[in-house]
Amino acid sequence: MQLLTLGLNHQTAPLALRERVSFPGETLRAALADLRERLHAVAPESAILSTCNRTEIYCATREPQEAKAAIAGWLDHRHRIDEAALLAHLYALPNGEAVRHAFRVAAGLDSMVLGEPQILGQMKQAARVAHEAGALGSHLHQLFQRSFAVAKEVRSTTEIGAHSVSMAAAAVRLARRIFEDLRDTRVLFVGAGEMIELAATHFAAQHPKAMVVANRTIDRAARLAQRLGAETLRLAELPERLDEFDIVVSCTASSLPIIGLGMVERATRARRRKPMFMVDLAVPRDIEAEVARLDDVFLYTVDDLGRQVAAGHENRRAAVAQAEAIIETRVDAFMQWMSTRRAVPAIRSLHARGDAIRRAELERARRALARGETPEQVVELLAHALTAKFLHGPTSLLHGPDTQREHLLPIIDQLLPDRFAPAAPDAPGSDDDTRAASM
Repeated sequence: MQLLTLGLNHQTAPLALRERVSFPGETLRAALADLRERLHAVAPESAILSTCNRTEIYCATREPQEAKAAIAGWLDHRHRIDEAALLAHLYALPNGEAVRHAFRVAAGLDSMVLGEPQILGQMKQAARVAHEAGALGSHLHQLFQRSFAVAKEVRSTTEIGAHSVSMAAAAVRLARRIFEDLRDTRVLFVGAGEMIELAATHFAAQHPKAMVVANRTIDRAARLAQRLGAETLRLAELPERLDEFDIVVSCTASSLPIIGLGMVERATRARRRKPMFMVDLAVPRDIEAEVARLDDVFLYTVDDLGRQVAAGHENRRAAVAQAEAIIETRVDAFMQWMSTRRAVPAIRSLHARGDAIRRAELERARRALARGETPEQVVELLAHALTAKFLHGPTSLLHGPDTQREHLLPIIDQLLPDRFAPAAPDAPGSDDDTRAASM
C-alpha cells in the first residue's frame, strides 16, 4: 500500500479556482461518501481536507497512477471543471512527499499565514469525518495521528507559533488604514464559525461602537454574541440593514455568495459615500467579486490578507529551519513504519505455515503416544521432525548456486544466532571440560 496526496492550494491555484473545488461545511461529508463509493476499489483509504487555502485528498492505494487519474477525474466530474485546466494547478505527492506535506501542513509551515494554528483543527476535523465514514485505515490513521504529534512538537520546541500573524490581525491593521479610530465604527460579522470568532476577538479588542453577529442559525449567532457583548441579526434582515455597518467580516459555509453587488450598491447609496470596509474570509466567497469595483468599498479576500502577512516571514527563518529538521526526522520514522507494514502479509503467512507444521507434528506425536510409544521417544521424534522441517528450506537453498549461497549465508547467521549453536567440544568452560575435570 502506498500513500498519495492530490490537491491544490494558495500557492498553486488562484482563489477563483480554489472556491470552485472546495467542499464547504456539510458538503464535505457527502463528497467523501461519493468519493468512497466511486473510488474505493482503487483507493481503499481516503480523507478530504478543505479550507479557504486548500483542497486536498489523502489516500492509501496500491496503484498510485490509477488513483491519481481517478481522483482528478472525480474532481472534474464533481465540480464540472475542465480537466486540463484543473490538472495544471493540481499537485500529486507520493509516499514520502505526501508524509512530509501532511506534517508541514499540520505544523502551519504550508499555510498562507506561516505558523497559523487553525489548520491543525481543520486537519483533525478532516480525520474525524473520514473516521466516521469508515474511510480511515491503518495507513491514513497513522499519518494523521503522527501529523498531529509533529505539529505539537514543532509548536512547543520552536518559535513558529510565537511569530504567527493571523488573518484577523491583518484585517484589523487594514481597517485602521480606512478608519481613523475603530472605536467609532459599527462592525458586522456574518457567520459564527471558528474564523469569525477569531476575527471578532481581534476587532472586539479595539472596542468598536457596536458589534453584530448575523448567522443562518440564530442560536449559534446568539452564543457568539453573548461572549462578545454583541447583538444578533438574522441573515434575512441583512439587505435592509447592511448600510448600518462600517466594517463587514464574512465567513460562512455557503456554496454561493450571500452578499451580492446589488445589495452593497444600495447600502453605499444609503451611506452617502461613507467608506465601507469588507473582509471575505470564505472559500467559496461570500461577497461577489464585482463589489470590489464600487467606489467607497474596500474589499479584501483571503489572498489579499495573505499578501499582507507575508512580509513578516523573514523574522521566522530560523524557526522554520528548526521545524523542517524536526519534520524530516519524523518523516524518516514514518517511512520506516510504512516499510515494516509491507512485511506484515509475509510475516502472517510465515506464522500460519509454522502453525500448520506445529499442529501436524503435534497430531503425529499424539498418535504415537496412543500407540504406546514412550514419552521420551515421542518427544525425541517431535523435536527431530520440527527441526528437520525448519531446516529443510534453508538447507535446500544452500545446495544451490555459489552466488545464491554467498547471499544466503549472512541471512542464515541471523536466522540461527550463536546462542542456539552448541559449544565446541574443546571450548574452555564447555560441559565436556567440566565433566572431564570432575573425573
